[in-house]
Amino acid sequence: MKVAILLVLGVVLLFVLRLTKPQLQHAAEKLSILWFRLAFAFLVLFLLNIAGGFVGVYVPINLGSGFLLALLGIPGAASLLILAVFL
Repeated sequence: MKVAILLVLGVVLLFVLRLTKPQLQHAAEKLSILWFRLAFAFLVLFLLNIAGGFVGVYVPINLGSGFLLALLGIPGAASLLILAVFL
């Protein structure tokens, strides 16, 4: 297991070393936008749980629902609410 982790880290490091400075800056910018959207998605999930508690709808706060909401936005929130109501 440790060998596999070291191998994956080595391959990722080789790909990062091959990037030029503008490519690395672009990748870092995209990654920071994703982290911000993920943090905001967890805030929205928390607020959905508070508001949904009044009507008995519970949306789980986990990494999967956070990424779904971060990547899809409002349609992701609608799909999470629909899944929470019907499941």
